[in-house]
Amino acid sequence: MDKLDEVELTGISEKLNLRITQIRQVLLLLSEGSTVPFIARYRKERTGNLDEVEILKIKDEYERVETLRKRKEFVIEQIREQGKLTSELEQKILKATEIAEVEDLYLPYKARRKTRGDVAKEKGLEPLAKEIFEQRNTKVLNSIRNYLNEKVKTEEEALQGAQDIIAEWINEDSELRGKLRKLFENESIISSKPARGKKDVEEAQKFRDYFEHKELLKRCPGHRFLAMMRGADAGFLKISVEPDFERAIYIMKKSCMKGYGPLSDIVCDAAKDAYTRLLQPSLENEMLSLVKEKADEDAIGVFALNAQQLLLASPLGQKRVLALDPGFRTGCKVVCLSEYGDLLHKTTIFPHEPQRDTLKSQEIIGALIQKYEIDALAVGNGTAGRETYAFLKNFIKDLPIYMVNEAGASIYSASEVARLEFPNEDVTVRGAVSIGRRLMDPLAELVKIDPKSIGVGQYQHDVNQSLLQKRLESVVISSVNKVGINLNTASQHVLSYVSGLGPALAKNIIEYRSKIGGFSSREELKKVPRLGDKAFEQCAGFLRVKDAKNPLDNSGVHPERYSVVQKMAQKSGVDVKQLIGNESLLRDIELNEFINEADGLGLPTLQDIIQELKKPGSDPRGNAEEMKFEDGVRSIGDLEVGMELNGIVTNITNFGAFVDVGVKQDGLVHISHISQRFIKHPSEVVSLGQQVRVRVMEVDVPRKRINLTMKF
Repeated sequence: MDKLDEVELTGISEKLNLRITQIRQVLLLLSEGSTVPFIARYRKERTGNLDEVEILKIKDEYERVETLRKRKEFVIEQIREQGKLTSELEQKILKATEIAEVEDLYLPYKARRKTRGDVAKEKGLEPLAKEIFEQRNTKVLNSIRNYLNEKVKTEEEALQGAQDIIAEWINEDSELRGKLRKLFENESIISSKPARGKKDVEEAQKFRDYFEHKELLKRCPGHRFLAMMRGADAGFLKISVEPDFERAIYIMKKSCMKGYGPLSDIVCDAAKDAYTRLLQPSLENEMLSLVKEKADEDAIGVFALNAQQLLLASPLGQKRVLALDPGFRTGCKVVCLSEYGDLLHKTTIFPHEPQRDTLKSQEIIGALIQKYEIDALAVGNGTAGRETYAFLKNFIKDLPIYMVNEAGASIYSASEVARLEFPNEDVTVRGAVSIGRRLMDPLAELVKIDPKSIGVGQYQHDVNQSLLQKRLESVVISSVNKVGINLNTASQHVLSYVSGLGPALAKNIIEYRSKIGGFSSREELKKVPRLGDKAFEQCAGFLRVKDAKNPLDNSGVHPERYSVVQKMAQKSGVDVKQLIGNESLLRDIELNEFINEADGLGLPTLQDIIQELKKPGSDPRGNAEEMKFEDGVRSIGDLEVGMELNGIVTNITNFGAFVDVGVKQDGLVHISHISQRFIKHPSEVVSLGQQVRVRVMEVDVPRKRINLTMKF
């Protein structure tokens, strides 16, 4: 990474409210090839204990500053080539802190199509425009005829040409554009109305809440803005953004007019033209772009939060699972999986309409449970999911039955990954396997599909897709490394997200593992082809080797700190194996004795080591819990106002949480009904997959809407 100057570092420091030394260290570590998870987990002393979110913000802000710097260099060079770069202009460009400021300064020198002002200049009207714009000599109005020629036939035409030139000068005034930009940012009203001829179109009715809508742009929530933009993009809404016209013109007059009189009146007319024809459309587009960018960030933040919670959902663990991909007419596809996720058996049952072969379906399920020693059942929550869950509950009493979010399972089943795993199975079998594996280990299964296909969040298809992909990839990386990965059972897909690895090294690890029959230590990783010292440093702490000779290989303690643990054990009079899990001994260790500033070892890392030694290799995700829906509630028609129900949070947005209460449609708990106290975001109280108790407030069967409350 390029070195930032003091001004740039100070700017990042002030914006993120972090010390300059912290920013320097993060950028230095990133330039050395360290990953965000590694820095956050194993370099706390150098960064001042920054977490992943703060490190990512530094990385993103650095990239923004670099983009700004490169744009400044380009603009300066372009103006220099035109022979128009002055030292004053160069300094203004260099001091700009936002891209918009740079673009304002570049505007007069930017290559563009021929404008009305350009045409007027070609007709020789620029001197006239200058005299009028100076607003000093009113006699110029008596000499307009001197500017008439073959291209300019009348005085009216000459005056209009001069106004066109003045309007463009006003438009290119960077200081004035800055003032108007602030006006747009603070006082703009966003308005939406039906596009011409679209008000009565059936498809447009989903946007009818915005047929006559106005509000202050800066107070428009991201989700509402994106909804309006979706309507506009579909051609059903017309959107405008503008502050009070008179207020804008007042600012322009104050900037452009130098008194009163006929010349000032002409300049005033030119200013109004500049605003309506040039400035307003330009700043409107800029505001729409800025608000869209902010709305995208908010929506992507919600999606990322939900995706992370889904990825980190509690696993059932290594249990034998019978999984069902429910269906009506085509039946329910059934698979039996080993504790390692291997496919043991497949079949199809038809417990629902139209066949309704209930008894035979019960016999098949019962026999499979006995034959394959099944520990738990998984049911996809899609079509016929609730009915299949109820069917199983009627006769299975001694095994847990889990409803599994199957969003994206169809994407996986048709993917190249699934074809490689199950080349001889059809998509329905692959989908059922995916449902079962999601119960056993959600993270290991979900990393196989594009995170956008997980189906949680809001407006994920309307936001900046490259930004969404970038953010979701960082979420997957963070989740994988937070959990810690079993080196001997992890798939290539999971390993590819481990800090310092990637697809190529993950493939090499799998091939080497197959060759040797499994790793017996972390140290063996160094024998993997092309896995060098840097990659080992980055990945080792996030990989686990169960039953290794050194018990620390199955912990989050990094190999570079094994010697510290050995010293702790010696000080306690035991070996490392006896120290692990012994809370009494660990509590008595005086951490200050082991601080080594020269080696970068301080209290944060030592405290992490102690925590890891208390429960080495433990899964931070907890254990999966069986969901128990209310009996007799299977469709929206079964709901009544006032009913109290068990539910599970399936999606979180800025405006509320969606909860599955056992019917086909999820209900909405608006943010105002989540908690008795004021909250800024639903995630302060609820998380994805959380079991909650709700009460029905309203049921709209025709529109398939359910309003719920968690306030009792």
